[in-house]
Amino acid sequence: MRVAAAELGRPEPTPAQLRDMVGPPLQDGFALVLGVPPADVPRAVAAYRAHYSAGALLDVAVYDGVPELLAGLRAAGAVLAVATSKPEPFAVRVLAHTGLDRLVDSVHGATLDGAVRHKDQVVAAALAAHPEGRDPVLVGDREHDVLGAAAHGLPCIGAGWGPAPDELRSAGAAAVAGTPAAVGVLLAGV
Repeated sequence: MRVAAAELGRPEPTPAQLRDMVGPPLQDGFALVLGVPPADVPRAVAAYRAHYSAGALLDVAVYDGVPELLAGLRAAGAVLAVATSKPEPFAVRVLAHTGLDRLVDSVHGATLDGAVRHKDQVVAAALAAHPEGRDPVLVGDREHDVLGAAAHGLPCIGAGWGPAPDELRSAGAAAVAGTPAAVGVLLAGV
């Protein structure tokens, strides 16, 4: 975000703005969170993606307990699909880099052209890819996840260890898990 802002000659994003950029589609975040004029949004996206794809996307840390949660759910027979507003090719690279790719059945993300970028669209793709899935539940860390799940009549368990735990309940999350370990318990009750 900082690289894109600098390339456009815009002020450096504040910590609150950087946090608010996590979750919404990139195009929307630049326009709504950073106030980039609509005509400059494509240039901001291009600058961000150039820096991100050159290696910044691999500067990630997996939250403690997430691999164990995924492994446990998978061992219990759950179908695990990633539904992200991050461009799908980037999500695939991040999952492979962290080793989480072996714990999920599929990855569904935004398209690079922006035609698919909203959470309800990627949730639809995940649901279509797994018609055999029973009682789907989305686990997400932003209000966009809650709303994307609701668009398909799905409950959402909020990942309260993520960047914005307070917004999850107000957005309508069925429950908010304080830790990854708590998700399994909450799934039993959703």
